[in-house]
Amino acid sequence: MSVLAITGGTGFVGSRLIALALEAGHRVRALTRREQAERVSVDWIPGDLHDTAALARLAEGADAVIHVAGVVNAPTREGFARGNIDGTRNMLAAAEAAGVARFVHVSSLAAREPQLSSYGWSKAEADRLVEASPLDWTIVCPPAIFGPGDLEMLELFRLAAKGLALTPPGGRLSVIEVGELGRLLLALALSDSYRQVIDVDDGRANGWDHKEFARAIGTAVGKRVAAFALPRPLMMAGAQLDRLVRGKGAKLTPDRVAYFCHEDWVVDAAKRPPANLWQPLRTTEDALAATAAWYRDQGLL
Repeated sequence: MSVLAITGGTGFVGSRLIALALEAGHRVRALTRREQAERVSVDWIPGDLHDTAALARLAEGADAVIHVAGVVNAPTREGFARGNIDGTRNMLAAAEAAGVARFVHVSSLAAREPQLSSYGWSKAEADRLVEASPLDWTIVCPPAIFGPGDLEMLELFRLAAKGLALTPPGGRLSVIEVGELGRLLLALALSDSYRQVIDVDDGRANGWDHKEFARAIGTAVGKRVAAFALPRPLMMAGAQLDRLVRGKGAKLTPDRVAYFCHEDWVVDAAKRPPANLWQPLRTTEDALAATAAWYRDQGLL
């Protein structure tokens, strides 16, 4: 049994990771900003990534840190910097001070194109901090993540249920189901291999084009979809409208439009995890169907 210190444990990826860690018999220490229900083998540490005392308690006695927490949407560049750069710097310092050598950092495929978005820039800067640290680090760069518990892709499923898909103007992408990503993070936390940058996906060669993925979502909800590519200017206008309507809660931001319209979000096959450490266990088609079923169970679809 290992003691795993996890940030972002109440979020989409982190909550699945905690479930997998507990299933494997490990003890979890998880950072939380809100009071949580008691859970066997989980020690909740109140605080956030800017609370150095909380981070010290989180890291103390841990065998590994899995740093999942991050900001995926913010109204300003400063918001991304505070959440992704400063937060990572603080967690690295806490791990080093506590003598925790193993550090698994969840980055993003967006970090390889930092000029496109404030999010990608902030993740790339955080990666540099990790790489410069003396810890036994591994950086994991997932592409688009989906699965039960995700609300970011919900609108795509809702549109597909109406027989419609709106896609970026072109390009290809890789994807990964949340449980598959969680299995990899857990394997890396317990691995002796370190100082590596890993791209992870569903194993599909050359990824998906956007219309292929939209049709796969359609199949998951039992609909044949008509996919329409939106030109970038129209998407940008939609982002401005979303910000007017939803303010700081806008989902489609100019930052995200720049990300969506990039033509190559396919992982680097040479950076995939070694097969003896991790391989995907389920097809994306099956995972999309499970995601659609979860949405229905929650009354969301």
